[in-house]
Amino acid sequence: MIRKVTLLAVGALMGATAVSAVNSFGGSAEAAGSATYRQLAIFGNVFERVRAQYVTPPEEDKLIESAINGMLTSLDPHSSYLNQEAADDMRTQTRGEFGGLGIEVTMEDELVKVITPIDETPAARAGVLAGDLISEIDGEPVRGLSLGEAVDKMRGPVNTSIELTILREGADAPITLKVVRDIIAVKAVRSRVEGDVGYLRVISFTEKTYDDLSDAIEEITDEVGEDSLKGFVLDLRLNPGGLLDQAISVSDAFLDRGEIVSTRGRNPEETRRFNSRPGDLTGGKPVIVLINGGSASASEIVAGALQDHRRATVLGTRSFGKGSVQTIIPLDSSTALRLTTALYYTPSGTSIQGTGIRPDIRIEQPVPEELRGRVKPSGESELRGHIQGENEDEEGSGSIAYVPPEPEDDVQLGLALELLRGEKTDPAFPPNPDQAAVKN
Repeated sequence: MIRKVTLLAVGALMGATAVSAVNSFGGSAEAAGSATYRQLAIFGNVFERVRAQYVTPPEEDKLIESAINGMLTSLDPHSSYLNQEAADDMRTQTRGEFGGLGIEVTMEDELVKVITPIDETPAARAGVLAGDLISEIDGEPVRGLSLGEAVDKMRGPVNTSIELTILREGADAPITLKVVRDIIAVKAVRSRVEGDVGYLRVISFTEKTYDDLSDAIEEITDEVGEDSLKGFVLDLRLNPGGLLDQAISVSDAFLDRGEIVSTRGRNPEETRRFNSRPGDLTGGKPVIVLINGGSASASEIVAGALQDHRRATVLGTRSFGKGSVQTIIPLDSSTALRLTTALYYTPSGTSIQGTGIRPDIRIEQPVPEELRGRVKPSGESELRGHIQGENEDEEGSGSIAYVPPEPEDDVQLGLALELLRGEKTDPAFPPNPDQAAVKN
């Protein structure tokens, strides 16, 4: 069921970007005209003037990088230049593993707070506990750092050590722990049993997603029993995307046949279609997909495929609406160009660029009073310079991206469970495969 394709999806803004990796330029674009070369000559002249006459000596590599980024960001929000650091970050995200400590963290009172140490990781073995506050990293204060900066300091090459100064409730003095970094594999899918229903939360689409999903479905089926299992909730909320080949495989896990997604570029011959293969990992059990304004690109591909084939009922609020494809073009051994080259389409031939996936059952998730006014709807259609979608209208795309931390407060999940158990009914559930909106 798993297939290898060159298309990827990587996080970009709130949306994810479908990406195709190529090794060299082989496009069919016409050569630039003489006026273009005159403009390039002007650019070279400006660069030399700045380099030679600016009030303080500028960093020439930063001048060039800024000029490249200026050119690319004028196209759309998802085309960009990847310097070595950005390219390394992208590779780390798509692998789903990195050299680090193995802790989930947040910020509290300008300190890094440990949500939980991951089992069997360096942090857990060193004695880091949930609720610990990290005040210093290798002797440097955490105060003044952003969460991202602190996380970057804790990541690093495998087998290198790091010293954490920890403030722990009940301890008389700060605790110093030495932790040796190791490879940390991030779970792409989290699962649990909700009585007689299997809950599958796809966090991101990394190289591990399909395998994690397959294992989770098997474990849930064994635990509940195939005859007792009422179905699955596939939670794609707050999922910004990831690898496109994994989005295809995840869709394929629930489908027996038919197209999953197509990509269409500048020229008709660049159209590519990706189809499912026989074999439904759930054995045809009912599926409800949860989406919201944080569901983008690769997660929209899955939701769109299952919705168009009427394999699943989509519940929640409108998704982000990220429907463009980017190509990763290596420039040298360490840098690359990310360039928008196509749009993707659901099996019905629909572009969701700037519109998003509309749920079959629309239900808002209430936002706590303390967050009202701070959590606002977001979507591709709001991004400055985004590509205008062929179906985009004034309504645009996206919605509020909020999921409560406690399942008992989650009204979207609650309704999904009630539908699967037959405690509530809705005309959209179960979906009728005979009404599949699939383009022949």
